[in-house]
Amino acid sequence: MLNFLFFAIFIQLTSTFAAESKQLGSRQFLWQTNSYGDDVHIIDVGSSKVVGHLKVGPQPHGIAAPDDAHVVFVAIENFKEPLGELVWVDPRKYEVTHRLTIGPKPNQIACTPDGRWVYVPCNDQHYWVIDAKERKVVKRIKTGGRPHNTQCTRDGRYMYLSPMGPPKRVTIVDVNAGHKVVGEIPFANSVRPPALAADNKRFFQHVDGLVGFQVADIASRKVIATVKHNIPEKYKGKSSRCHGLGIRPDQKEIWSCNVEHNTVHVHDITQEEFPEITQIPMIGRVYWLCFSPDSRYCYVAVRSEKKVCVVDCMTKKVLTHIEVGNTPKRNLVITLSSP
Repeated sequence: MLNFLFFAIFIQLTSTFAAESKQLGSRQFLWQTNSYGDDVHIIDVGSSKVVGHLKVGPQPHGIAAPDDAHVVFVAIENFKEPLGELVWVDPRKYEVTHRLTIGPKPNQIACTPDGRWVYVPCNDQHYWVIDAKERKVVKRIKTGGRPHNTQCTRDGRYMYLSPMGPPKRVTIVDVNAGHKVVGEIPFANSVRPPALAADNKRFFQHVDGLVGFQVADIASRKVIATVKHNIPEKYKGKSSRCHGLGIRPDQKEIWSCNVEHNTVHVHDITQEEFPEITQIPMIGRVYWLCFSPDSRYCYVAVRSEKKVCVVDCMTKKVLTHIEVGNTPKRNLVITLSSP
């Protein structure tokens, strides 16, 4: 009996140690840019507490990181100067390690999963392609319009470029083929924030004039659905727009920011008609969102309130609000393994 008791205690201690080791093996952090400030807030996912604050330069806009998060890239829009910057940040030391002058007023960037290539949309009708290893510009891809948003496939093979304005299309680039343009997807109006399915079959796109999103089949390069959000009763008759679109990492839902209606809409993407599941009211104007990799939390940038809203993805309930900086917009969650 005594031996059994010791064995039970040993098993319990071993299980506890294993769980703690797994937890200590990696930590997740939300990085939140403050687009009208000069800084980034770093928030611990486990506690929802601010654990870091870093000044990176005037008007930080886009943010991206490779899978192993050995670096975080931030685009510096710099309203007062003719050119912007791309900065390299050490996510452990909270230090800027390199700066590269690029085109004017860069917006939302994307990098390949290995961190080798960074695509930067600039206000000169071009996407700037950066070799992050060599830390230099290697190409400029003209899309026309106002380059605004960027998406990369999970395998790093393709980049999807979403410029605002007259093009009304997304440009597809083959990264491995010397950053060659290989296709386009036309949409109904000026394209804004996009989202890309992990299997690279569906492309979801906010467009001007639609409180909702369009869905394109990538293989055929055609829009296959226009999905409208259900407008909350109290906002009917009030115009709005959408800015901030994200697919939950488990690929079951897509979440969309309805800016002027202070609402996040959740749609089921496992069904052909993409039905709306629910609406989540926010405390102010929302402008971007991202998820924790385990699909447990959604982080919504509430730009008008200088806060990030933390939402439980299962219950769709707001858990807390985190104070950040001036006009928070783009954000992402990174995972840091133990050094």
